Amino acid sequence: TACITGASFGIGESVALELAHAGARLVLIARTADKLEKVQQQVRERGGQAEIFACDLTDPAAVQQLLQQLSELPGGIDILISNAGKSIRRSLFDSVDRFHDFTRTAALNYLAPVQLVLGLTPLLLSSGGQVIYVSAINVLLIPPPKWSAYQASKAAFDQWFRSIGPELNSGGVATTSIYLPLVRTRMIEPTAHYRRYPAMQPEQVACVICRAIVSRRRSYKPWWMPVAEVTCLLLRWPIEILMTWILRRGRGG
Repeated sequence: TACITGASFGIGESVALELAHAGARLVLIARTADKLEKVQQQVRERGGQAEIFACDLTDPAAVQQLLQQLSELPGGIDILISNAGKSIRRSLFDSVDRFHDFTRTAALNYLAPVQLVLGLTPLLLSSGGQVIYVSAINVLLIPPPKWSAYQASKAAFDQWFRSIGPELNSGGVATTSIYLPLVRTRMIEPTAHYRRYPAMQPEQVACVICRAIVSRRRSYKPWWMPVAEVTCLLLRWPIEILMTWILRRGRGG
């Protein structure tokens, strides 16, 4: 039984449809009930089973109620795929009166998955299950300007997840971090210049996640990531100076 958050669109939907071909039993979680019902129908048409739960993951009380419902499912939970996320690109100077940007991003990208993992840990321990976190390559590289809310929230959960990894592993639960580059989903649509960049398709990411379920590997990164990580390590200061210069020119000197 695989539990997928953010299952109504993009990567979550693609993973659900891919697993359906294997006859998996799915627990689909998202905020939009009517879209979840459509994904549920597609899963059934492909030979899988799916139960749906509409839940606002930014609401701790709603998440606690969801966890109670999940704990009562026959057969428990074997795999948690933490995919739900929110992206915000906004300059610091445009954020001085928008503290809510940071609280709502942290609520979905950090606090919600923490609450879910904590609540599902007993079920995962009993099944020798797996937690898969859909992360981003940004958390391993130099943080870019204008992405502070998103960057901090994703990095926070990444650090927390890597910290608890050995503990879960000692109990027989596998932990997998999927570090993704750009993926062509509705999340990146508001950033116009991303439309010109190369990006993975959600179906490609679904295949990566399915392979991680079979292999139970600790992480996935694009093949070129080691070069990018070493470059950021060796050239951190020049890169940060260059970013400052570019931003200064954009502000008119």
